[in-house]
Amino acid sequence: QVQLVESGGGLVQAGGSLRLSCAASGAASGDTFQTYDWAWYRQAPGRERELVAAISWTYNITYYPDSVKGRFTISRDTPKNTVFLLMNSLKPEDTAIYYCNWGNYYLGYDKFEGLGSWGQGTQVTVSS
Repeated sequence: QVQLVESGGGLVQAGGSLRLSCAASGAASGDTFQTYDWAWYRQAPGRERELVAAISWTYNITYYPDSVKGRFTISRDTPKNTVFLLMNSLKPEDTAIYYCNWGNYYLGYDKFEGLGSWGQGTQVTVSS
């Protein structure tokens, strides 16, 4: 089983930046990391979890919804089984708990099917 550990969150002023990390560990983490697509989600209080970035091995592309496009960048370090989310020009509405997951990205549908177990997430708080 693959365990996911998110880190890098914190308190930042509006306009600031953070870089989140998602480390995958466990017996199958290497194969899982290189076989599947990866994504970052966020969940704000009282709201549903939403997809904010995805990176696809299959299509060799990245996806971002309009709400973060141009500000967030997803990347990966394959030897370290780690996925990153660089967040620039942060806004108060970016405040949420951020989670990563692995699975399948559906090109043309802008959807991601998460297959892994959710980690604890990392809290991002943006002050105005």
